[in-house]
Amino acid sequence: MTARSSPAPVGAPHVLVGCPRAALVPDGDGPGGRLQGLTDDGRPIGEPVAVADVARAVAEVEGSGRAPRWVWAAADDAYAPILPVRVTRCHDLALVEALLLAHEGGFGLPRSLGAVWARLHGLPVPDDLPAHADPHGGQDSLFAPDRRRLPPGVDALTAVVAVHADQQRRIQAIEDPAARARFRLLVAAESSGGLTAAEMAYDGLPWRVEAHNTVLSELLGPRPAIAGAPPAKLAAAAARLREALGGKAFNPDSHTQVVKAFADQGVRLTSTRRYVLREIDHPAAELLIRYKELSRLHTAHGWAWQDTWVHGGRFRPEYVVGGVVSGRWAGRGGGALQIPRILRSAVVADPGWCLVVADAAQVEPRVLAAMSRDGGLARMAAGGDLYEALAAAAFQGDRDKAKLGLLGAMYGQTSGDIGPLLATLRRRYPNAMGFVEAAARTGEDGGIVRSVLGRACPPPSADFLDLADGATPGAAEPSDSATARWARARGRFTRNFVIQASAADWALVLLAVLRGRLTALAEGAPGRPHLVFFQHDEVIVHTPRVMADAVVAAVEAAADEAKQLVFGDVPVRLPVVPAVVDDYASAK
Repeated sequence: MTARSSPAPVGAPHVLVGCPRAALVPDGDGPGGRLQGLTDDGRPIGEPVAVADVARAVAEVEGSGRAPRWVWAAADDAYAPILPVRVTRCHDLALVEALLLAHEGGFGLPRSLGAVWARLHGLPVPDDLPAHADPHGGQDSLFAPDRRRLPPGVDALTAVVAVHADQQRRIQAIEDPAARARFRLLVAAESSGGLTAAEMAYDGLPWRVEAHNTVLSELLGPRPAIAGAPPAKLAAAAARLREALGGKAFNPDSHTQVVKAFADQGVRLTSTRRYVLREIDHPAAELLIRYKELSRLHTAHGWAWQDTWVHGGRFRPEYVVGGVVSGRWAGRGGGALQIPRILRSAVVADPGWCLVVADAAQVEPRVLAAMSRDGGLARMAAGGDLYEALAAAAFQGDRDKAKLGLLGAMYGQTSGDIGPLLATLRRRYPNAMGFVEAAARTGEDGGIVRSVLGRACPPPSADFLDLADGATPGAAEPSDSATARWARARGRFTRNFVIQASAADWALVLLAVLRGRLTALAEGAPGRPHLVFFQHDEVIVHTPRVMADAVVAAVEAAADEAKQLVFGDVPVRLPVVPAVVDDYASAK
């Protein structure tokens, strides 16, 4: 155990300046905390330093221009409490542990500081605490449970230092030097994503409540005076639906009751999805579509949502870095990654500021061209519209066929008229088609595939393994056997995983590079351009209007740098098109 140091003056952290890394542990019951200089492989440098104000100490070290890479248990544990102080880089133990566990075959195991400590010492491993969301963007209360999950008596700084050293050892154990370098890039980008997610939750997305209310009032009617009561236009839509289905009372939000109401009118519904309802020749079908649209708006982004998630003119959700197995982000509370198009007019820049909205076009097929090193497909991806180029080269100018065929190859579609399209692609672009088909075969055999930077896919389910183990060696399986169906499904998953996860790698590195470029722009500037939104392959930067051109250039340069870092020198464009707008709705 490391003894606690006496609190030092704020100037004491000068001993950390120039250290490659520094562990940081906040006290949890006040502004103080402890810092420990580290070598790159995790060995301590000097003695721990206790400070009375962690935020001031970190700001002082960052201001030196020679700040270390901060090492902490998780961003919500150590970074969120010191915002608005900004750090340049970090090593997030929880995020890195999830990457390492998946890489080593322990996908989904607990990843808290206490869980890793327990595995290191042969102790019972605590489960991670359930995910939570703080709708107000604040810190955990004094009585909130300790998410580090350390056993009683274990010093948190000692644990952070030990776990970091263990993670560095495990990364170094990756035998292939090139794979190890790529994985280190993934670790750095994932940790930087943790910084960005915390910063975006703190800064918030500019949100005009009055614009939001205007949309709600126009579509739903006035806000009900009684909590829980449906707004007038939603209630009217439900009444029209019931009338069209014979006038009987039923709950339009109940799938079972809706199906029965249609059946009573002689209409069999296999689903209440829009595309199914569009094929139903009954007036109630369109009424149900409209009701579902209004109900979804009221439930997911209505007044109750606004009261919970919008404060001070900002929407502050909780972003979950790597929340999807492919590495894409998820949202916890507030629907951060699902802002409906109809509400984008509420995302409005502050006076004198603007939004730079940038998204990438046709990312996944371009990633396939880059990963497979298929020269022919790379030429198609070297210019503007990849599908147009592909159509002209291989499908007699039919863009729809070109798109259908390439998407079918990436997602494993084989039904319908896609067979001839896939045959054409195999003939013209053998390396690209061979790449996805090899990934599919690996999945069908129960194997693991990885993204370009080394993010591993989940292993096959227990059901799949049980079915595979029960198969008779050498025996012919019926084409529709359970084993065959599971294998095909697994193959479709791994076929797309290598592409989608590699696209997520590129987007994550782009985000990290862009964050650094925006920080550089902010030095001596009239305001601080900052990221306020990230969704798969789209970013939004809130910036002073006078800096818009510089931000556009930073976005474009970050996309090119990320492509070079992730895929190397390949003749494939991953174009990101920025638009300078006052509101999000105007960007599309």
